[in-house]
Amino acid sequence: MPAFEYAPAPDSPSLAAIQPSYGLFIGGEFVEPRDGVPATTVNPATEEPLAEVVAAGPSDVDAAVAAARTAYERTWREMPGRERAKYLYRIARLLQERAGEFAVLETLDSGKPVRQARALDIPLAAAHFFHYAGWADKLRHAGVGSSAAAPGAATAAPDPQPLGVAGQLVDWSFPLLTLAWRVAPALACGNTVVLKPGDSTPLSALHFAQVCQQADLPPGVVNVVTGTGQTGRHLIEHPGLDLLAYTGSSAAGRQVARSLAGTGKRLTLQLGGASANIVFEDAAIDQVIEGIIDGIFLNQGRWAGSRLLVQESLAETLIDAVKQRMGRLRLGDPLDKNTDIGAVNSAAQLAKIHELAATAAEDGAQRWSPPCALPERGFWFAPTIFTGVSQAHRIARAEVVGPVLSVLTFRTPAEAVEKANNTPYGLAAGVWSEKGSRVFGVAEQLRAGVVWANTFNKFDPVAPFGGYKESGYGRDGGRYGLEAYLEH
Repeated sequence: MPAFEYAPAPDSPSLAAIQPSYGLFIGGEFVEPRDGVPATTVNPATEEPLAEVVAAGPSDVDAAVAAARTAYERTWREMPGRERAKYLYRIARLLQERAGEFAVLETLDSGKPVRQARALDIPLAAAHFFHYAGWADKLRHAGVGSSAAAPGAATAAPDPQPLGVAGQLVDWSFPLLTLAWRVAPALACGNTVVLKPGDSTPLSALHFAQVCQQADLPPGVVNVVTGTGQTGRHLIEHPGLDLLAYTGSSAAGRQVARSLAGTGKRLTLQLGGASANIVFEDAAIDQVIEGIIDGIFLNQGRWAGSRLLVQESLAETLIDAVKQRMGRLRLGDPLDKNTDIGAVNSAAQLAKIHELAATAAEDGAQRWSPPCALPERGFWFAPTIFTGVSQAHRIARAEVVGPVLSVLTFRTPAEAVEKANNTPYGLAAGVWSEKGSRVFGVAEQLRAGVVWANTFNKFDPVAPFGGYKESGYGRDGGRYGLEAYLEH
């Protein structure tokens, strides 16, 4: 794509230390499945197999939940917070020590550029464990839990109590980071965990299990069962859980909510999104361009600012500048530290992106991609921008989960808000303007769980993150991330 050549700078796959095969992590040990069957995880950039894993069966899930229940009742629940904190600190430090390994693991298993994994995913995962280690002995001051007022209340909650066993299902987009968002607060609050990683990205969770062993975490506090959607259903419907935290598509989230209705289990959902970047004519254009590029092309469009709403007077200038910046992006080997855009996670996801892009073109939107030679093997989609998009177009409302940006224009702040809210999702949004009053005036009207001002995709362990409408409910991060894991 660029007119000049880069000297390749790839990380070695050997850094990941991938084993030929993995069992399930139950009761502090890697064990052979009881009724699970073999499965293979594949490198999406090459379609080559990485390792043999297990698609856990009902008996395997039963064993994992039983191990978590035993650990909760005999060890973890009664352990003082300051002692639980020591384990979380150990895990955080081990993640830092093994950062190179985990970065390459994430890249090989998910297709994301290794530069992103090194700079964002792994440091943030470790930071969440550090953050929640600090909360483990201060839960009465978190403003949540038994006898607590609303989050942020000045009064302390006397002796907040954990819920019990948490089932946690994470997806393929940010495997280790989402794991940290869920596991760290659960452990800090005194709960035990049965984790199911994404079908196509199990390796970082299995290596995290190794970290738990290194940290001498008591057996059964964290258990990892790999597998497909069927394994996930066994876990979701298991009567031994007290809480379920689910990350996935909005359609699957609705099914999960129906399955748990009436069971009394606590449920948090982190689901799909079609986030908007709203750019006013007075915005700092160079800053905006980088925010747009980062917002849509980070991680090949997952948790993306897939909708660009730009004020009419700036539209032509901004679109030309975005196209020029797209022409300098480098697509290719995700292990190469020069790569900006890696592989789509799976063939199924690639087919969804192709279908949505084809529909947008049929609806009359104008499609543009920079010159881009796609590798012959693997799952690849060139960075793409659609202009001439209206609210009637499906791509203006749907979740893409790919490196595809749609552009709409607006004249007034009220029109911008109306178009930004014209979607069933409400995950995040960005507002770009030099006028603080305009930023905050628009932000308070957006139906989104997270709104960034003059930036996009900025995460911190202290700040809550979560959805609204069909993007889910519940929050990860900060004090608010503790609420789901404590008795109210």
